[in-house]
Amino acid sequence: TGGLPGLPHLAPKAKRVIFLFQSGAPSHIDLFDYKPRLTEAHGTELPDSVRQGQRITEMTQKQKSFPCASSIFRFKQHGECGAWLSEVLPHTGSIADDIAIIRSVNTEAINHDPAITFINTGTQQLGKPSMGSWLSYGLGSESHDLPAYIVLISQGTGLAGGQPLFSRLWSSGFLPSSHQGVRFRSGNDPVLYLSDPPGLDRNSRRTMLDGLAKLNELKAKSFGDPETRTRIAQYEMAFRMQSSVPELMDLADESDNVFDLYGPASRNPGTYAANCLLARRLAERGVRFIQLFHRGWDQHGNLPQQIRGQCNDVDQASAALIQDLKLRGMLDETLVVWGGEFGRTVYAQGKLSREKYGRDHHGRCFSIWM
Repeated sequence: TGGLPGLPHLAPKAKRVIFLFQSGAPSHIDLFDYKPRLTEAHGTELPDSVRQGQRITEMTQKQKSFPCASSIFRFKQHGECGAWLSEVLPHTGSIADDIAIIRSVNTEAINHDPAITFINTGTQQLGKPSMGSWLSYGLGSESHDLPAYIVLISQGTGLAGGQPLFSRLWSSGFLPSSHQGVRFRSGNDPVLYLSDPPGLDRNSRRTMLDGLAKLNELKAKSFGDPETRTRIAQYEMAFRMQSSVPELMDLADESDNVFDLYGPASRNPGTYAANCLLARRLAERGVRFIQLFHRGWDQHGNLPQQIRGQCNDVDQASAALIQDLKLRGMLDETLVVWGGEFGRTVYAQGKLSREKYGRDHHGRCFSIWM
């Protein structure tokens, strides 16, 4: 069928998605939302007209007071669009005219795991396919040698540890398992169990896979389970990845100018900056959905200090990814999304001072950029 007449009204351009997921929920109050009236209300009690009976977490519901907390950071306008951004995002300011800041994102979830599950799968219930799996299923892959959906994880310097990330966040759910995300790690073995053990050459591995494929074909014909054919395809993909992954991870062909663009941390495998550079390399190789998870944004206490560390991790590299894609003529066909699972409250969690405050979870309205 041809679908509804006249739709889509614009020719679709996007070929891939790079989701820069900031795990732990960045404070939109301190990064994106310029609120001069909040500055005037700093230290005063949160009005009932603002809260309107909204539920809050166990962490602050027993507070006797909910003082409004304006951001400690200065805001200024950037680009021809005049977008307001915090002083801790100067590099993001340089790409203000290339991004759209969406300030109306909302969710019903107020705790991390349900919220992260929701924004990645469209539901707070467990077991559903993730966003990247749906794109792989619906659009297929442009790459023959790499999975359609790849995940990279980094740890923030602003806050040690952070909220746990479970592999079900990039699961294919009830879709064929060939569409699930594949996590790449830093180090000598980016993909677990991909390398051959010592003493096994490539010809021997090829012979083993051919024999195994014949056995799996017999099983597929006997039982008709589609996962059997998926297993065959995944073995073949793994065999091809034994060549493609080392070439992908070897950054020797990147110039000093590229490393300077992404920042000094881009030379250190496993950092957010290095993962942003890898995201561009994956996009060049036809990977459909690339998802970075950067942990450490859960700032309930010393937010001013911790968020500075997080922004130092991500600001330059995020902006560099946009600039790099644009220079290579890829930005028009790549949807880049930056954001977390919910936002932060306008009131302070715990004791409020001008230099130190925290913010609790707030899902009813927060900001991301695309």
